[in-house]
Amino acid sequence: MSADLFISYAWTSQTHREWVRLLASQLHLIGYEVKIDEKVGYGSSLHGFMREVTEAAHVLLIVDENYVNRANNLPESGVGIETKWISNAYMDKPSAWLSVVFVRNPKRSLPNWLNDHNPKGFDFNANPENDDFPGSLQIDALWRWVEGLPADKTNAVPLTLVRKRVTRLERMDALRDAGLYANPALKGNVTFRHKDHKHYSVGYGEFEFNISFSGCSKNSVYVYIDSGLKALGLITSPNFDRSNIESFLTPGRDVTPVVGQSVVLLNSHGIQCVITIDEVQKEVNAKMYIPGQVTFSYEILAND
Repeated sequence: MSADLFISYAWTSQTHREWVRLLASQLHLIGYEVKIDEKVGYGSSLHGFMREVTEAAHVLLIVDENYVNRANNLPESGVGIETKWISNAYMDKPSAWLSVVFVRNPKRSLPNWLNDHNPKGFDFNANPENDDFPGSLQIDALWRWVEGLPADKTNAVPLTLVRKRVTRLERMDALRDAGLYANPALKGNVTFRHKDHKHYSVGYGEFEFNISFSGCSKNSVYVYIDSGLKALGLITSPNFDRSNIESFLTPGRDVTPVVGQSVVLLNSHGIQCVITIDEVQKEVNAKMYIPGQVTFSYEILAND
């Protein structure tokens, strides 16, 4: 898969490598597929490297003074080899394909091959004596370059608003995660907001039951076979015999137990489960909304 961004840099120091990795992480957090030259194996893998470079939507050079020196004077170094391939690819790309981050490079020096091209550059140089450090403004400018947006932010959507929107979407996706509506134990007690998900799963493997509910009255719910059950039935006797529990099964689609009543379920593996309705909260559509939910106990009859 082609990357949104390919980053090339010199291994100047451990501190510098950590800084580049942090920048790459920031870009990944924004949502970009980022590839870093550190993972490139030279020699027999050079053609693979060239393919990754040419297929990347953008290339970003992290240009410190050491990067410039290696690109200009050390053709057999990693940076020197990358410079050869990147410069060749650049000839067939639009000018916006490549950009430069200046860091620990106060003179904003460029490799010789780039001097005549005047690439887009971002100043990430720090001036600690003036308490001046790169931060969100530079990241925002970098993001705008990747997206091809103008530097003029007259019509820009603030990133704070974007973050809020993304948070809303991710929160809804998380609430739909089926893992929130499952308990693998063979016996337990569950409270389930039945409008949040199509079913609640109990058990695992051949002992799994997907149980669907909907609200009925203030002390009853509907229980359905719709999520893969083979049959179900309302247990009408308070002192039922477990050895004869299948006698309560019916071919119907649903039953309507009230609080305190039990239902027998049959799954596609012929396993039975008994659920007991412990509490019902009917949905209340008023100024103070109360979601409909059911609390039930269950036991999967694994040995029957």
